[in-house]
Amino acid sequence: MVKKERFQAFVEHFSTRFPEAETELHYTNPFELLVAVVLSAQCTDKRINQVTPALFKRFPDAKSLAESNVEEIFSYIRSVSYPNNKAKHLLGLGQKITDQFAGEVPETMEDLQSLPGVGRKTANVIASVIYNQPAMAVDTHVFRVSQRLGLVPKTANTPLKVEMALIKNLPEEVIATAHHWLILHGRYVCLARSPQCAKCDITHFCAFFQKNNKA
Repeated sequence: MVKKERFQAFVEHFSTRFPEAETELHYTNPFELLVAVVLSAQCTDKRINQVTPALFKRFPDAKSLAESNVEEIFSYIRSVSYPNNKAKHLLGLGQKITDQFAGEVPETMEDLQSLPGVGRKTANVIASVIYNQPAMAVDTHVFRVSQRLGLVPKTANTPLKVEMALIKNLPEEVIATAHHWLILHGRYVCLARSPQCAKCDITHFCAFFQKNNKA
């Protein structure tokens, strides 16, 4: 199967079965999603969803976060990974949004990445989910699944290279949703240590499965 056919099969399968795929993080506005994504680094969405209700009740906007301190923020997020660093990031993020962006989450990749704790992956999530831009956030699931399926070449050995390869070959209108297709498939089927090939319904275009089946 050539690359074009593999991408076509990928889009046809997921757009038919999961046309409305979206993030599993709970949020009601751009500020909440930004905070949730920053907290989710190296942590599960399930854990973040357990923490954020109380956090968002206490800090409903950037201004309230900016007026707090690291110690108080830490008390709300102590159960997530790296809570000390993330508390510092959230305080700085709240301050910068309040001081430089009039309390609103910025739209551009450059402005988003200027915020404490916001790297390219987080900025891409906000750009695609909130601002409907054709951005592809590459986390560990996206990286693994796109490699296994054969959507990207083995030479795409960094998140940025995977991002560029996917954007180049996916129709622009599905890029943002394809991010969630890859994440959810990696989270529930194509597991890192033990991919569930027996219950996977896309083995017919999966390079990993075809290679190991032949072996």
